[in-house]
Parts: sequence; structure tokens; C-alpha cells
Amino acid sequence: MLRINTSFTRLLGIRVPIVSAPMAGASSANLAIQVSRGGGFGFTAPSYGPAESFRNDLLSVRSQFPEYESKPLPIGVGYLGWILEEHEDSAEQMLDISLNSHVQAIWFAAGNQLGRWIRAGNQRKTIIFVQVGSVEDALVALNEWKADVIVAQGAGRCPDKLGSAFRAFSPKRKISRHRVRGAREQLRSHPLHARIFHPIKVSEGWPSRSCCWGLANGAQVASLLTLGAAGAVLGTRFLLTPESRYSPAQKAALLAAKSESTGTLGWPEGIDGRGIRNKIVEDAETGVGIDKLQENFKESARKNDPDRMVVWCGQGVSLMNEIKGAKEIVEEIHLEAVQQLQSSQLLLAV
Repeated sequence: MLRINTSFTRLLGIRVPIVSAPMAGASSANLAIQVSRGGGFGFTAPSYGPAESFRNDLLSVRSQFPEYESKPLPIGVGYLGWILEEHEDSAEQMLDISLNSHVQAIWFAAGNQLGRWIRAGNQRKTIIFVQVGSVEDALVALNEWKADVIVAQGAGRCPDKLGSAFRAFSPKRKISRHRVRGAREQLRSHPLHARIFHPIKVSEGWPSRSCCWGLANGAQVASLLTLGAAGAVLGTRFLLTPESRYSPAQKAALLAAKSESTGTLGWPEGIDGRGIRNKIVEDAETGVGIDKLQENFKESARKNDPDRMVVWCGQGVSLMNEIKGAKEIVEEIHLEAVQQLQSSQLLLAV
């Protein structure tokens, strides 16, 4: 199959400009492995549990890539900045495990002190991904933090009650993210990327290594590549794989979801978390208090009942109707993107 050649694929030495996002509670090391084996680039997310367990996970990954014995592991690890900041005692150890395991890339998102953690990665010459939600943040990541890859994720709006229900299970700490001065106009992923790409493109001596998040199929990937993105990040699509940590009940909820079944969190500022609108949202709308919401959530989690669990997903969930292996998904999306790019050439005439 034809490889798609972008600055992003050249940077990582891959043939498919597709990334599986590091999704806390969902992305496993095996998911990252299978995405990378399919020709893309896979991220895992630490559980923020015992450090030794995380170290063993990465040792297991290393054992599955004997051909990379003296090379960086062809996967990445994603960190949430606010978790690193709230657990500073263990944060440096967790980050050191990734760096000492020589993963090829580290992804940072949502924190007040991201620059601090990014500098640690830069010192070890690890490829750094930074997730942003505005043009201003992209320029900070690019110019001040020297990020290698900018990941643009747009934000949507949500009803207050929906946000309240999701926030019942989020940290109470306010995240101001990168403390960038000036107003941040939050946009959805596609127009956001178009806004971000221009200043990156015109930055002197800087190759475009920007990726856009919030996609579901190869046609969408192709459209973003033609707009100037160098790669595409998919999250929800990789939740519907045997390798993801989502439970069968959560996966069933995703398969049943429509685009109007989702809503956003309203937290962190400029990023937003989107999830299934279910009975826990209805509880919040009828005035159920935070303590009861949390009690119902724990009971649903114990019973593996998604009706009152928080099931994260993107708007593209309505385009997904089956569970497939992660490697197969990468190959399928790659083929769709190549076909779309080839057919678009037919629009040109001399």
C-alpha cells in the first residue's frame, strides 16, 4: 500500500500519519503496540498507580519489539499536566520511567506548569507532543517549549447540567492550562487547525508537524491533510477495539450512541471532555446532589452498568458501528485516506 509522506511520518519513521490518543483509563500498552504495528503511532496512558507496575508494562512492550533493542520504543506515553502537578512526589518518578524506557514520544496536556515537564523531556531528546486548544497556546508550545508536534483539539459547548454531571467526577482544582496571556477563542478541531496551521507554517525554519484530533475515518484524515495537517489523532475509534481498557458495557454504549447522544464537560478550560449523555446527566438535571451522583456512579461502576458511568467519547461516535482490532483499524483508515487523496487529484485539469 502507498505510504503517506508528511513531515510527521518522517519525524517518527512511520508510514501512516495516524495516532491513537493517550486516553486515561482506556489506552493500554497493547493498544499502542497494535497501532504502531499497523504503521501508525500508538500512545498509552499510565494508570498513575504503583510505579513498578508501569515500569513492567513498558518492559513488556520492549520485549515485543526485539528489533528495537538499541532504538527508542515505537510508542508514546501521554501525561495529564494537572495529575503531575497534584502528585509531584510521584510525578517525576513516573516521567523518569518513560524517559528511561526510551519511549519515542511523550504527550502533555491540560496543566498549569506544562513547560516544567516538557523541559525534562527536551533534555532527553524525546519527541514532545503538546495538546492545545487555541492559536495562542500553539504559539507558546511552539516558540517557548519547542514542542515537536502540536495537537489541535477543538472544544464544544455544553448545557450547564451536563457539565455539572461530568464535573462531579473531575478534580475540583481549576486548570488555567498554560497561563497564556490574551483571549483564547475556542474552536472545533477543523477550523482550529486551519487557524493554528498558518502561524506554524510561516514560522521561520519550522517544519509543519501539527496534528488534528476528533476524527473517525479515512476521508476525514485526508481532508485534514489537504488543509495542512501533518497527521491525525483518533481517540474514540480506538476505544472500540479488543485492546482498549473500556469494559464491554462501555463499548456497547458507544456502539448505541448517536452524535446527539454526547455532551461536553466544560473542563479543563479550552479542552473540554465529551461523553455520553445518560441517566447520570438526567439525575443532575433533576437536581440530584454531587454526593448522590458520585454514589450512583460508584454503584454503576461496581455493576459495570454504563447508565450512570461516565463514558467518554467524541462526536464521531455515531460513525462507528463495530469493534475491530487496532492494527486493522489503522490499515483500514490508511486505505480510505489514500483512496480519498487519489480521487481528489481527479478534480484537477489542465
